Amino acid sequence: MAQQHSKACCTIPPVVSEDYKEKGTWTTIAGLKTYVTGPSDAKRAILWVFDIFGYFPQTIQGADILASSSDNPYLVVMPDFFEGSPAKLEWYPPVTEEQKKHFGAFLKHTGDTGRTLTRIPNIVKETGEKYPVVEKWGVVGYCWGGKIVALSSQSDSLFVAGAQSSPAFVDPEDAAKITIPMMLLPSRDEDVDLIKKYDDNLTVKKFIKTYDQVHGFMSARADFEEPSAKAAYEDGYTNLLNFFNEHLT
Repeated sequence: MAQQHSKACCTIPPVVSEDYKEKGTWTTIAGLKTYVTGPSDAKRAILWVFDIFGYFPQTIQGADILASSSDNPYLVVMPDFFEGSPAKLEWYPPVTEEQKKHFGAFLKHTGDTGRTLTRIPNIVKETGEKYPVVEKWGVVGYCWGGKIVALSSQSDSLFVAGAQSSPAFVDPEDAAKITIPMMLLPSRDEDVDLIKKYDDNLTVKKFIKTYDQVHGFMSARADFEEPSAKAAYEDGYTNLLNFFNEHLT
């Protein structure tokens, strides 16, 4: 199902399995605590919409990789949409009644997609004021963040390219409305039929590759102690860089 894209001039650094030291800085953008990484004079920026677990070392490391591992450096901006109250790892997957209760409440309130979408224009605007050399934006989302990417990549999008890893709440009807190049990197836990229908409904340039890994393999649930999982993480970020190097131009 993967479509080919051109090679990027990128070599991601070795993944740090333990005690990762972040390379970016912390600031406030649009009233939200925000992790910013990459050169301040980059002309391309990427809005990072993390998964429901928020700031994890695997997620921070991924942002640093995306920011500075190619000939096309990016300013990566990762706001705390959950304002310090992310979901807990023990809630996922929601199997027990207790897990379902907590998970459902989180999605209804803290993780409400409509509330998140209304914040994005101000984030882009204020980032542009802090970093006026930024000319174009891409967006990448993980799990829950993939849905935000899908909904913000339709008509009059602020972004010129979008990507989703382990996308959640996959809806083929969203795909039909997408107007910018789109990447999907699903895990083995996503619904195969829904991903196929989503692929079929995309009318834009696309790259889709499914990994035989757990949901969240490129973010909070990445397991660097497992060789195949670490390799998939590295391959996923290499593909992500390739995609943005081609389409965020």
